[in-house]
Amino acid sequence: MPRKGVDPAELRTAVEAALPWLDGGDQPSRPVLAAAVRLSLRTLEQDAPGHTVEVRVPPFAAVQCVEGPRHTRGTPPNVVEMAPRTWLLLATGRLTWAEALDDGLVSASGSRADLSGLLPLVRFQ
Repeated sequence: MPRKGVDPAELRTAVEAALPWLDGGDQPSRPVLAAAVRLSLRTLEQDAPGHTVEVRVPPFAAVQCVEGPRHTRGTPPNVVEMAPRTWLLLATGRLTWAEALDDGLVSASGSRADLSGLLPLVRFQ
């Protein structure tokens, strides 16, 4: 059974709860952080359906996205992995894909492991 789409208001609320941390404050509680990461990853999965790239944000979630050849066994050829803070910075536009790569904050392997055209997912003024 397919998952229902992410409610944009629910996404904004979840990510908004983590904004003070992204702006230099204290890390939110684990449930708050997990909700922000999971909902934003599900939004990416919804915005770019497919199974070509696996995006991992341990320990909270991993999704497959981007159209192209479907991966079925073993380690996918296109993998993107990063810490939760880095993911949320990218998802909110506080960090660009190029900056994250240049600073070594993202591990991206494979010819399709580029999320630059899909980010940010949500912006706050």
